[in-house]
Amino acid sequence: MWALRALCLAGLGAAIGGGSADQCSWRGSGLSQEVGSVEQLSLHCAEGSLEWLYPMGALRLRLAPRLPPTTAAVRNGSPRHVTACVKPTGTFRGAQLYLEKEGVLELLLPETPRPRAHCFSWLPQEKVALFLQATPHPDISRRIAAFRYELRGDWLARPALPATSLGADGVCRPCNNTEILMAICTSDFVIRGSIQSVSNDAELQESIIGVSATRIHRQKFPLFQAGGRLGRPVGSIHTPLRCGVKPGPGTFLFTGWLHFGEAWLSCAPRYRDFQRIYEGAQRTRQNPCEFPVD
Repeated sequence: MWALRALCLAGLGAAIGGGSADQCSWRGSGLSQEVGSVEQLSLHCAEGSLEWLYPMGALRLRLAPRLPPTTAAVRNGSPRHVTACVKPTGTFRGAQLYLEKEGVLELLLPETPRPRAHCFSWLPQEKVALFLQATPHPDISRRIAAFRYELRGDWLARPALPATSLGADGVCRPCNNTEILMAICTSDFVIRGSIQSVSNDAELQESIIGVSATRIHRQKFPLFQAGGRLGRPVGSIHTPLRCGVKPGPGTFLFTGWLHFGEAWLSCAPRYRDFQRIYEGAQRTRQNPCEFPVD
C-alpha cells in the first residue's frame, strides 16, 4: 500500500498522453507509458467509460462532473454529496482499481472482479480520484482493464444502489412520505403495476423483479415495452438481494433510477397508500410536483 501511495504521489505532475479522450471517456494503451509512471486523466461527464489496453504503470482518474442541480441543491445552494458507481466489464484483467479519498487508498475492484457495480460517495469539498494500478504479468497480451462509470449529485429518493460500499443502513427500509413524494418528481421511471415474479442472483447479490405495468407515468428510456399478457408493458427492476423482496398481490407505484442500462428500485409504495399520501400533501400544498391520481 505504501508503494502505491508513493507511486501515486510521484505521478502528480504527469500529463495526459498515450490515449484518446473526450470529456466523458478515455481509451489508451499502457505500452506508451514509461515504467513506473502515473498518467493523469480528468473526465467531466456524469457518465462514461475507460478502456486501458495492456496495462502498465498506473492511471490516476479525477472525476469532475458538471452535474445538473437537483432539487436539494437548488434549496441548499450545493449538493450534499456526490455518488459514483463503477461497473467493470466481464473481461476486466491486468489491473486493480482503488478509490483515493483524501490521500487514502481503498480497493474497489480486484484484478478479476465480478461484473457488478460498486458505488461510493463523497462530500463536494473532499478530494477524490480513482487510481488504476497495473498488476505485474510476464505476458500482458489479452489484458484489458475496462469499466463504465456514472455520477450524480444528491439521489433524493434514496435508491437501492447495487453496492455494499454505501452501507446497508436504510437501503431496504420502506420510503417515508417525503421520499415517496420526491421520488415521483425526480426518478428516471415511475411505473404503476404489479409484481409478476421475483428471481434471485446469488453471485451478483441482486433480486430481479418482473413487473407488469398498468400505466407508465414516466420512463426516460424504454425500460418497459409491450409484450406481456393483455398487451401490457413488462419490464424488470433490480434491487439488492439482502432486501428480501418477495412476490405479492396488489398494485404498486414503482420508482427508481437507471444504472448502467438497468432499472434499480427506489421507492415502491402500494398505489392506494401513495394516493392517500399525495392527496394529503395536495390539501396542505406540500406536494413538490403535480402528479395524475385516479
